[in-house]
Amino acid sequence: MSREILLEAQHLIKEFPVKSAMGVKKKSRVHAVSDVSLAIYKGETLGLVGESGCGKSTLGRVLIRLIEPTSGRLFFEGQSIENLKEKDMRAVRRKAQMIFQDPYSSLDPRMKVRDLIAEPLETHHVYPSREETTKRVQELMDLVGIRPELIDRYPHQFSGGQRQRIGIARALALKPELIICDEPVSALDVSIQSQILNLLKDLQQEMNLTYLFISHDLSVVHYIADRICVMFLGKICEIGDTDVVYERPLHPYTKFLLSAIPKTDPDQPMESKELLPGELPSPVDPPAGCRFHTRCPYADEACRTREPEGRMLDGRQVFCHHPLR
Repeated sequence: MSREILLEAQHLIKEFPVKSAMGVKKKSRVHAVSDVSLAIYKGETLGLVGESGCGKSTLGRVLIRLIEPTSGRLFFEGQSIENLKEKDMRAVRRKAQMIFQDPYSSLDPRMKVRDLIAEPLETHHVYPSREETTKRVQELMDLVGIRPELIDRYPHQFSGGQRQRIGIARALALKPELIICDEPVSALDVSIQSQILNLLKDLQQEMNLTYLFISHDLSVVHYIADRICVMFLGKICEIGDTDVVYERPLHPYTKFLLSAIPKTDPDQPMESKELLPGELPSPVDPPAGCRFHTRCPYADEACRTREPEGRMLDGRQVFCHHPLR
C-alpha cells in the first residue's frame, strides 16, 4: 500500500429533502453525510463500518457521484471532480466502479451474462467488434471463477455467490483503479462469504486495486481492511489502521461496536456485553454537539454542546472530547 492519495473528500455533506405521504417536500432534511473528510490511498482497502442508517452507503455513492453531494470537495487522482459535467465524469467512472450489496437485484434478470458484463465495455466503446468484446467477457468470467461456457445463461440460473462473481466481473470490465464494495457479502451464506472475500483479496493483488469496503460486519472488515473508518449518524468517529483500532479503540462508539462481535472460541469465557443506552437519534433532527452523546456513558456538558474536532492520537484520528485511554 502506497501513501499516494487516490480519492479525497473534504467537508462532504449530503442531505435529502423529506417528503410527506402526498409527495410534497417538507422543510426538514435527512442529514445523511455531515462534514466528512477522508482520503483513500492507492492499493489499500479502507473499511467503512457503522450501524444501518449511519450514512455509509450514501457516502460510498457520493464519493463517485452516483449521488450528487449537497456540498464539499471531491478529488480523484488530484483532480477536482465535484463540478465535472457528465461528459467529463465518464472518464472518471471508468476508473471508479461499484459492487452492489444484493446480487439478486443488482443484475437485470432479462439480460444474459454476456450482455451484463459487456454493457460497460459497449457503453464506453472499448472494443471495435462484438467478437473482441465477447473474448474480454469470457476472460473476466474465468478471472472471477465462472466457467466461460456459461456465457449465455441468465442470472436466475446461478447461485447467489456466482451472481456476486458476475457483479465483480462487471465491475472489473473497464480495468478500474477504485472499487466501492457496498456490503458485497452480506446477502450471502457464511461459507460463500469467505470465498468472495478471498477472491477480492486475490484480485487486489493481481490488478493493484483500491477498495472502499462498506460493511456492518466488523469481523469481515477486520479480515479484509488495511484501515477502518467508523461512522455514526453521518459523522466519522475514528479512522486508523485496522489492527490498531481493533486492539485499542479510542472512541466509545468504536468500543461498543467491537464488544458486540460474537466470540467464536469455545475456550474463551463468555463476556457480559455492554449495551448502549437510549435510542438511535434521528438523522432528520440530529442532536447538537457530539452526535453520539445521547447514547454515550461518558458524555458531559462539552459533548452535549460542542461538536468534537478530529485529533491525532496513537497514530489514528479520533473525533471525541474524551477519548478512551
